[in-house]
Amino acid sequence: MKKRVIIAEDFTTSRAVIRKALEGLGFQVDEAADGREALKFFDGSRVDLLITDYNMPVMDGASLIEYIRSKEMYRYIPILVLSTETDATKQQRAREARITGWIKKPFEISDFKKQIQRVLS
Repeated sequence: MKKRVIIAEDFTTSRAVIRKALEGLGFQVDEAADGREALKFFDGSRVDLLITDYNMPVMDGASLIEYIRSKEMYRYIPILVLSTETDATKQQRAREARITGWIKKPFEISDFKKQIQRVLS
């Protein structure tokens, strides 16, 4: 069974690049344009990894992470923030919500793939 990765990212082009990289690694990928849209994937079904942008409309990445961490079933799934955000307060909020890692945009696809494989191994 393929591991399932959810992408929450408001830029269509970024989602496409991330999807292509993940599918190239053999993952099942579902995508959402913001945090609220991503919530539909956390309905009791299996999710192996969440990759989320920090700054998104409707529901930002930090709020999405806090919601997911409040659910017993998803409390320990790996969560990576993929963002251009440099504000230390926002980064601290994400760390306090127990993210697994932070990937700074722009990123090298090869480094991105290595981090994904490390997190899911």
